[in-house]
Amino acid sequence: MNQKSVPDFVHLHVHTQYSLLDGAIRIDDLLQRAEQFGMHSVATTDHGTMFGAVEFYEKATKAGIKPIIGIEIYVAPRTRFDKTPIDNRDLCHLILLAENQEGYRNLCKLASVAQLEGFYYKPRIDKQILREHHEGLIAMTACLHGEIPRRIQDSKTEVADAAAREYQEIFGENRFYLEVQNNGIEIQDRVNEALLDMSQRLSIPLVASNDCHYLDREDVRAHDVLLCIQTGKTIHDTNRLQFRTDQLYFKSKEEMVASFNAYPDAISNTVDIARRCNLDFDFKTYHFPKFDTGSEQTADELFEQNVQAGFVSILERVQSINPQFDEAVYRDRIEYEISVIKEMGFSGYFLIVADFIRHAKASGVPVGPGRGSAAGSLVAYSLGITDLDPIYHGLIFERFLNPARKSMPDIDVDFCIDGREEIYKYVVDKYGGGDYVAQIITFGKLKTRAVIRDVGRALDIPLREVDAIAKMVPDQLNISLDGALKQEPRLMERVEEDPKVAELIRICRVLEGLPRHASTHAAGVVIADKPLIDYLPLYKGKKGEVVTQFDMKVVEKIGLVKFDFLGLRNLTVIAKTLELIARQGKTVPDLEKIELTDAATYRLLSAGDTTGVFQLESSGMKDLLVRLRPECFDDIIALVALYRPGPMESGMIDDYVARKHGRKAVEYMVPELEPILRETYGVIVYQEQVMKIAADLANYSMAEADDLRKAMGKKIVEIMARHRQRFVEGAVANKISEKKAKKLFDLIEKFGGYGFNKSHSAAYALIAYQTAFLKAHFPVEIMASLLTSEMHSTDGVVKFIAECRHHDIPILPPDINKSDTDFVVDGSRIRFGLVAVKNVGESAIESIIASRADKPFESLFDFCERVDLKKVNKRVIESLIKSGAFDSTGAKRSQMMAALESALEYGQRVQKERTDPQMGLFDMGDKQASINAPALPEIGEWDEKQLLIFEKEALGFYLSGHPLTRYEEVLDKFTNANAISIKELKDGGNVRIGGLVRNTKNIKTKKGELMAFVTIEDLHGAVEVIVFSRVFSDVRDLLQEDRPVLVQGQVQKDEKSVKIMADTVIPIDKAEETWAASVHLNLEISRTDREGLENLHAILKRHSGRCPAFLHLRSPDNTDAVIALPEGFKLRAGGALTREVNGFLGYHAVETRCSTAPASVVPNGGNGRGKFRN
Repeated sequence: MNQKSVPDFVHLHVHTQYSLLDGAIRIDDLLQRAEQFGMHSVATTDHGTMFGAVEFYEKATKAGIKPIIGIEIYVAPRTRFDKTPIDNRDLCHLILLAENQEGYRNLCKLASVAQLEGFYYKPRIDKQILREHHEGLIAMTACLHGEIPRRIQDSKTEVADAAAREYQEIFGENRFYLEVQNNGIEIQDRVNEALLDMSQRLSIPLVASNDCHYLDREDVRAHDVLLCIQTGKTIHDTNRLQFRTDQLYFKSKEEMVASFNAYPDAISNTVDIARRCNLDFDFKTYHFPKFDTGSEQTADELFEQNVQAGFVSILERVQSINPQFDEAVYRDRIEYEISVIKEMGFSGYFLIVADFIRHAKASGVPVGPGRGSAAGSLVAYSLGITDLDPIYHGLIFERFLNPARKSMPDIDVDFCIDGREEIYKYVVDKYGGGDYVAQIITFGKLKTRAVIRDVGRALDIPLREVDAIAKMVPDQLNISLDGALKQEPRLMERVEEDPKVAELIRICRVLEGLPRHASTHAAGVVIADKPLIDYLPLYKGKKGEVVTQFDMKVVEKIGLVKFDFLGLRNLTVIAKTLELIARQGKTVPDLEKIELTDAATYRLLSAGDTTGVFQLESSGMKDLLVRLRPECFDDIIALVALYRPGPMESGMIDDYVARKHGRKAVEYMVPELEPILRETYGVIVYQEQVMKIAADLANYSMAEADDLRKAMGKKIVEIMARHRQRFVEGAVANKISEKKAKKLFDLIEKFGGYGFNKSHSAAYALIAYQTAFLKAHFPVEIMASLLTSEMHSTDGVVKFIAECRHHDIPILPPDINKSDTDFVVDGSRIRFGLVAVKNVGESAIESIIASRADKPFESLFDFCERVDLKKVNKRVIESLIKSGAFDSTGAKRSQMMAALESALEYGQRVQKERTDPQMGLFDMGDKQASINAPALPEIGEWDEKQLLIFEKEALGFYLSGHPLTRYEEVLDKFTNANAISIKELKDGGNVRIGGLVRNTKNIKTKKGELMAFVTIEDLHGAVEVIVFSRVFSDVRDLLQEDRPVLVQGQVQKDEKSVKIMADTVIPIDKAEETWAASVHLNLEISRTDREGLENLHAILKRHSGRCPAFLHLRSPDNTDAVIALPEGFKLRAGGALTREVNGFLGYHAVETRCSTAPASVVPNGGNGRGKFRN
């Protein structure tokens, strides 16, 4: 058929990627196909939601295709408020298309009501709400699940006619269409004939559609798998959701016309509907929420008044710190910022942010010192929004608000995690309620590894095989499946060799990147000037919260004002620490006014003693701290900015450290760079430095400099070429040679790409400093707070208990008389919190604390007499006994467990007698009742092993002791990781770890050989070890529960876990005779001098031991001269030596190598093969 002679047709029933786990059509692909088919318009009608409406509108408009916004809505059989099984069974579909702006608003209203009021398995509306909000909408009867097609299938012609007349009456003439489809489903022909007959009898027009769910016919298999992912089934399950056709693809005009020869008007009506649907989005207007000034003052006037009042306090604070400061600089800056903010119309925005921050502080909810670029604003500092002086720290206002480019200010606020909900509720209540304030949606996607696992599960491929394929995907941010196939030859080999893998990857390519689920964004909040449904549809989150159906980017595009409320655990830790300090009767430090020059804090940082310190906890950061040895707050700001993949991979960090310690000269390409780069030893670390270089050396305005900064981040070649010319011309005008100007631009282009936002670094460096200060001066209090913050995470508690042991801070066991809900401070010790005991809930704890208010519990029987045994049941008391919480009563744990049943019976009898009104006549008092308490059985205490096992059962870890404690020296010498630090090792890296065998799962391989999955637990947590058959046969006798072992192998990482592929397993007590450890010091000759060697000699003397030591002198051309140190100069391998030597040298120099000990016999045949390095 000739293209020109083919009648026009428009698809009006299409399911995109936003029909979650049902639609498999990407919007970009849809528009490309529509263009190929010569279609001038297309609609999207996703199931029950409008998630993709704006994205579709924008992309279609850009592609020159008319977008029609619609929805396939669910209609309840009775009312939307009826929610019984029958209401779910008889649910019907209906297509609604927005004809105009009013139609769009009504679509938003209906989609919102369906979620917020009608949700029952699906988001549902009813005909009543449809009558109220039908204007501007065109309706179609939908697929075979539509109400009218259903009645036709049930042979209820009269009922179908009545429904059609009702819809016709609701929507009006030419706004309701009977939808015919021809997509290969058997019953469809009969339904179409009945619809044609109905159309002629009732004068209701027909319209043709294809209910498109995937783009190409061959995508049907991928779509079937997508439905399996949605329902948690496999393709082999017979009882599952399955479409009965392969024709729900995006058909061409020719195919659609050929399918509906007998229904000519059905084709032409699609074009007529498309012509009538005309909708525009306003992307130019901001819809600022209104701030009620409470008087006749305008928002601008109140804003300036509040800023000036706060500014007076700021000047006083600055003057008290630095009497010689230049006040004119501050006054000029504040006037400039006020004028820009007012001119841009942002006064109300600042008043709202300042208002909820003020409320938070007044309510005792800790607020962070700032986040992101807002810390560069003196206005924000004056209003109490931030706590950093931007002028003192060299922060730039234009990095936050660019007066030359109007875009919304973006002030993100960190709240104490416990108080975030309270502040959100305040904002909802103050700024219009749930109609005006909502949280923002976000979408989880089928990312590369995740889609392989999901599709593999749906195809019923064994989990181990799927896991192996997923792990072949390189560990690279945002890598695509196509990128993985190019980078990993093994993956392509599997595809070429195995048809099953080829199908897996083929389907994954169709589904990769599709949205998987909707959830609530962790921070985003939107506040509007009118009810939100005037702008967008709303959604109900998993906890019943109101959420926008558009994501954060779209919310901002349509002009709504977004705020970020983040919950930051460390603010909670700081607040709890200050509370505990006050409880001890100590002077509570004012963290807003502490000096940033505290010597003890910098000693702690330089030692890398930063477990629990915000942003500085990782082992890599600890190594960097030891190398850098920070001496001032600027060093901490730089650390936060530098510790990222880009600077680490580029060598910037090594360069920075070497320059700081004078091992490399600090050089400036031109003298004008010195004042800008002096603070970072000549290295470009911050985006603000790039902006200052452009301004001072090339005459950029700050607004232009911010454009340069943005261009560097986006790396758009044409824009960068324009900036290069502009920069060089400006620099030449400042008497810098053209050659140097070009070289300078190359430099900022290279390092500026890695540059970080100094405003954000400075704000987070302040929290890092505050937590380090507390750890340096109040270690017990902050460790108690950290333990409380992790009390619902066994791994977190284990980590901080290990840190307490490291600092000789005793952890007292839980105690029914002395423990609180949280961890508390008891002198120089920490008392365990009851809430961290397993099976002990909040209500049980409340009862225990209330019952002991008058006097402590004297015994288990006294306890059972007084607590509420409905809340404090047998399971709770068992856990308390096993954890040691009753030890203070003087009884043995074994005795109390043996007497528990009789104690509970006794307690219930006493409590019943107390509440019996007749017994009140013969009240004998508590003393008399307690005489009848049973006696504890005379039995011995459990042995230490049993005590520890029960303790671990109740707490999740060992507290009073640990079976590995006596092996700590061996672990320090021979291991290079623990259950926490292993997470930071690279995939495939060598690892040695020691611990107890916790459990072993033996399985048979396809070859019939045995292998094992073993859980090894050390002092810090647990890690899984895979012992393949080649190793298993030699070491199986060692893999017994509670056996202490050392494991040597390779790290295997994926996005969710870290495992070890074992090469060797040996008993921990045979380590010294099985392995020989040697210490190797890799010294760079170019960085080494006589004085350095003498200082190194002194350090090594402090770590004398039994390991042979070797010096490796490495020259710049990478040749290596090895010197064995004398027999009398043996060292003690371990973390202390490594930390001190690496810290002194400023680079990684210490390496412990393990090899098979001479003449050693490895027990049970374990192979102690070869050399192995840490």
